Amino acid sequence: MKRIESIQNATVKQWKKLATTKKERDKSQAFFIEGFHLVEEALKNKERVLQIIVREDVALPMLWDTDDIPMFEVTAQVAKELAETETTQGVFAVCKQESNTNLQGKHYLLLDAIQDPGNLGTMIRTADAAGVETVILGNGTVDAFNAKTLRAAQGSHFHITLMRMDLEEALAKLMAQDTVIYGTSLDDATLLTDVSPAEKWALIVGNEGSGISPQLLAKTDENIKIPMRGKAESLNVAVATGILLYRLIL
Repeated sequence: MKRIESIQNATVKQWKKLATTKKERDKSQAFFIEGFHLVEEALKNKERVLQIIVREDVALPMLWDTDDIPMFEVTAQVAKELAETETTQGVFAVCKQESNTNLQGKHYLLLDAIQDPGNLGTMIRTADAAGVETVILGNGTVDAFNAKTLRAAQGSHFHITLMRMDLEEALAKLMAQDTVIYGTSLDDATLLTDVSPAEKWALIVGNEGSGISPQLLAKTDENIKIPMRGKAESLNVAVATGILLYRLIL
C-alpha cells in the first residue's frame, strides 16, 4: 500500500479535481466517491473500482474484496482535503464511469434538464429501487457524478445503466424498438390512475420549473398527470417520479 502524506502531492491534487470538477470527470471518464457505504456498493461491481484511499487510522472491513485494486494510505490532513462531508469516514475510491450506450431493457427513465443534484440522485436511487434498467440524462441535466448526486443515490450508480444522450436521439432509438413513450404534463394528459402500462416503456420527466420541452412532448405516445387530491399545486420532481415509476412498473 502506497502512503501519501502531503496535500501538495500530484495524486492528491488529481483526486481533488476528480471530486470537484465535471471537466476532469469527463476527461478521465472516472469519478470520486466517499464513505464506507458507497465504496462497499462499488466493490459489488469490482471492475469499476480503480483505486481505494484510506485514512491512516481507518481499518477496512475484512470481508471486502480489494485484491488487485491499488490501495493508498493517507494522513488525516490529506483525508480532510479530499472530503466533501463535514465528518468524513476516511474511506474513498476512484471509480470508472460506464461507457455503455446500448438501449437494452424494458423500462427507461429519461431526464430532461433536471438541475438539482439532490433531485437527480434521488431519482436514480428510486429508478433503481423500482426496477428501471436505464436512466438517460438529457441535455441540461446536472452531472450524475458530482458529490451531492452520488450521496443522494446511495450507491445506485453501480446497479443500473446511466448514460448521457440527446433525448430526441434516444426517443428515435426507443420508438424503433416499439417502446411506448410516456410524458408528464398537466395538459391533455391521462390521470395516472387510468393508465394501463405497456410492457415496454420509457418515461420522460422534465425540468423542475418548466417541465418537459414541447419538442419532446410532441413525440410521446401518452402524457400522464398525477391526481392531486389536496390543495398543493405541484409535487417535487423526485417525489413525482417515484409515484409514476411505481405505478407504471408494478
